[in-house]
Amino acid sequence: MSLRPTDQVAAVIVTHKRAELLRASLEVVATQTTPVKWIIVVDNGAEQQVGDVVKEIAGERGVYLPSKHNLGGAGGFALGFLTALSLGADAVWCADDDGRPEGPEVLATLQATAAKHALDEVSPVVCNLEDPDRLAFPLRRGVQWRRLRSELQATPEDDFLPGIASLFNGALLSTHALERIGVPDLRLFIRGDEVEYHRRLVRSGLKFGTCLTAAYLHPDGSEEFKPILGGRMHTQYPDNESKRFFTYRNRGYLMNQPGMRRLLPQEYARFGWFFLVQQRDPKGFVEWFKLHRMGRREHFERP
Repeated sequence: MSLRPTDQVAAVIVTHKRAELLRASLEVVATQTTPVKWIIVVDNGAEQQVGDVVKEIAGERGVYLPSKHNLGGAGGFALGFLTALSLGADAVWCADDDGRPEGPEVLATLQATAAKHALDEVSPVVCNLEDPDRLAFPLRRGVQWRRLRSELQATPEDDFLPGIASLFNGALLSTHALERIGVPDLRLFIRGDEVEYHRRLVRSGLKFGTCLTAAYLHPDGSEEFKPILGGRMHTQYPDNESKRFFTYRNRGYLMNQPGMRRLLPQEYARFGWFFLVQQRDPKGFVEWFKLHRMGRREHFERP
């Protein structure tokens, strides 16, 4: 039931009011050397311009799903995944509107790696759009943080990193995996939905990981991760109030789920140190605590 090179693949892209960025993503997805059968675009802004771009680039393969209600990234991927299943897809390939596969061979490389290692999910390395040798998001291995693509390979021959994956930036999942782990949780809207989905994948027992010979290019996100204790640990501090709301609320929910609860003491220690000691911002800590508690109580109101 693992991924195969002969799978009928549905690409699923979620967008919101970024038609021109979507165009750049679609152009690479639509010109893969191993063609996708369907290109499903969930448009959380329901803009005619987006529908026109999908029709222009995807043609008959395009499946345009305008939503007059903003489903967020989580709800958008949920709708896209269910649509792919209803069309008879064997696998779904995730993308977003501000990133894109590094080149036309990415899907073929992912499929080959999945077949070699008998995987139900495989992800590319998520690299900085402006500097592809750097990771778009820092990756922690034990107590060390990796920031360069080359740091993920112990030897030049390494092609696979097991048990670690970025799930909505170029990830390829079998429909068997979707049946086991479900679809993303609409309630999370944005922020943390990928981490929660990864939690389910880990607990499912399915084989998954990252292909080190394929990349997905994404705007740099490393600025959100603030070092504490001399860089030995990090906390997350997004650059605007809306992102912080969803990040901290959803982290509260995540830390209360099976497989994540053991991290709760570390969560309090890290964010307590960041706000109270490093930033000297007790109001910030109180706001973080309120949002974290809201998530733990599964109160999913939007601001």
